[in-house]
Amino acid sequence: MSAVLHRDLHKDPLQVIQASGLYLTLSDGRRIVDASGGAAVSCIGHGDERVGEVISSQIKTLDYCHSLFFSSPTSEALARVLIESTHGNMAKAFIVNSGSEAMDGAVKLARQYYLELSPPQPRRIRFIAREGSYHGNTLGALGISGHKARRSIYEPMLSKNVSHVSACNAYRGLKENETIETYVERLAEELDVEFQRVGPETVCAFVAEPVVGAALGCVPSPPGYFKAIKAICDKHGALLILDEVMCGMGRTGTMHAWEQEGVIPDIQTIGKGLGGGYVPVAGFLAGHRVIKTLDGGTGQFIHGQTYQGHPMVCAAAAEIQRIIEQEHLIASAKSIGMQLESKLKEAFASHPNVGDIRGRGLFWALEFVQDKTTKEPFDPALTVAMAVHEQGLLQSPGIMMYPGTGSADGIKGDHIIISPPYNITASELEMIMAAAQKAVQSVFDRL
Repeated sequence: MSAVLHRDLHKDPLQVIQASGLYLTLSDGRRIVDASGGAAVSCIGHGDERVGEVISSQIKTLDYCHSLFFSSPTSEALARVLIESTHGNMAKAFIVNSGSEAMDGAVKLARQYYLELSPPQPRRIRFIAREGSYHGNTLGALGISGHKARRSIYEPMLSKNVSHVSACNAYRGLKENETIETYVERLAEELDVEFQRVGPETVCAFVAEPVVGAALGCVPSPPGYFKAIKAICDKHGALLILDEVMCGMGRTGTMHAWEQEGVIPDIQTIGKGLGGGYVPVAGFLAGHRVIKTLDGGTGQFIHGQTYQGHPMVCAAAAEIQRIIEQEHLIASAKSIGMQLESKLKEAFASHPNVGDIRGRGLFWALEFVQDKTTKEPFDPALTVAMAVHEQGLLQSPGIMMYPGTGSADGIKGDHIIISPPYNITASELEMIMAAAQKAVQSVFDRL
């Protein structure tokens, strides 16, 4: 019996004993194609020796120092790389170990920003986010999230200073005979009304994912959405926080997902593609007006963590970003992503139970439905997405796809995510497509 508190106490998970490139090797000897990079984490593939060498060297040089008293060359170097990647649009980086921690820090920074303004605005204690969103699993980050299933048992403990507006999901939200333009206008108006309802002078920020990840399954916003949303935030003096933990750092075809939206956030969170799975690392980037305000006030950020800016973690993340830049992997994610889109649509567009195929770059999802015309989701008891995931692991060749639920209404709705590393080859993509088709068809043949 395992001594680990696994997510399911009644069933031990499969055990991975080795990973290399696109493959995971299980304890029973089977090899699994990691077509989702875990949870869209692996961006350069597994087992890159260059990263291992950097980690080993850094541990021998400087393993740890406390950020309250010291900095390190590797944390400074990583921060510089990240700020330069925004072409000067962001000012400072704050490095932690998970996306949840990054979101907690981001909302605290937003609150402090208003206290440091001259004159201060201490009434700003609220946040507005979206339904069908996921921003992390700590109580703070979960309180921002609009993920019904993950919130449910903790609801009484979560912040009451957060409200949610409709998700931006054209597949589910676009009304009959409504254009994309009027849909965007309607969502912007809903946000404006919500500001008015709670009191615009009480809101710190609006929080959103440029491409919604696990909660809805790779849902990009339609053109003009974030420009309209940013205008509403500016109208009411609120900040815009963009959560790019899953969709950022090259995953959607640009280093930062906001580069495709025509807006610049005041704060953005980053994560999975930052460390590629080699080290636990995430962070947030703060814009100039936020940092300028703190600099002209107390000159301090009232927040910190034990492993913040860890020297070894930062060294590994910087090496991964060097590899991505040197090998032009973000351009690859964009071009190979176009091939993935084409192949997914060719394989699944006519499938009677695939309602939507959506995504951007190398971040794509299939949403499963009972009826393509009505978009009726499956009964959650059927656990369709999990069934596809498990079938993929059991079959030969095995394939790892990331399952999700709640994409229809927060409870109902099934989707799987395919998000391979940026350096995937054309032949590997063909293998993924064949295995994915086999897994999907096997499940629906049984339903």
